[in-house]
Order: sequence, then structure tokens, then C-alpha cells
Amino acid sequence: MTQLHDLRLRLLVQQESENIAHTHPDELDLSVVQARCLCWLALLADAHEEQASDAERRGDVEQAMGWFADSMRLRDVIQVVSSIEIPLPLLSEAGDRPDQGPLAA
Repeated sequence: MTQLHDLRLRLLVQQESENIAHTHPDELDLSVVQARCLCWLALLADAHEEQASDAERRGDVEQAMGWFADSMRLRDVIQVVSSIEIPLPLLSEAGDRPDQGPLAA
């Protein structure tokens, strides 16, 4: 079931990346978008882990488990998003494409 969830998430993000690339080809660098998303996801996962630790110190085990589970889900999302291949941007205004294929982040 986890593999199916990861595959669905990967497909969703790749579809969205392609949609962004087609609608704003000259305005966005998808590798920058991916990097920023990964930074925010990591910060959010860290915040959830801190909340879990705080709840554990207060003795609220159920709340701590919930925060910890959310942080693990975020870490899983980080793994999936970081493995998505982002196409290299165009090298020149003439439309020459790089000889290389997509670059994994």
C-alpha cells in the first residue's frame, strides 16, 4: 500500500511539474521550485518532530505519536519529491536542448 501511495504522489508531482513547465516555460526553473519545496518540507517535518517531543514531555503519548507519524509521512514525501527527475532548462534562446536527459535532484 505504501508503494502505491508513493507512486501516486510521484505521478501527481511529475504531472504538476509538466503542467508548470508547459504553462510557464520561460518564467520558472523547476529545479528551484523543487529545492524550495524540499526546504519547506524539511522544516515542517522538523517542527512536527519538535511537537512530538513536547507532547511526550507533557506525558501526552497519543498526541506525541500523532505528531511523530506526521513527521514520518513528511519524510516519506521528501524522499519521493527529491527523487523526481526535473528536465534541464533550455540552453539558449534558439531552442537548443541539452544532449542530456532529465537530471535527478
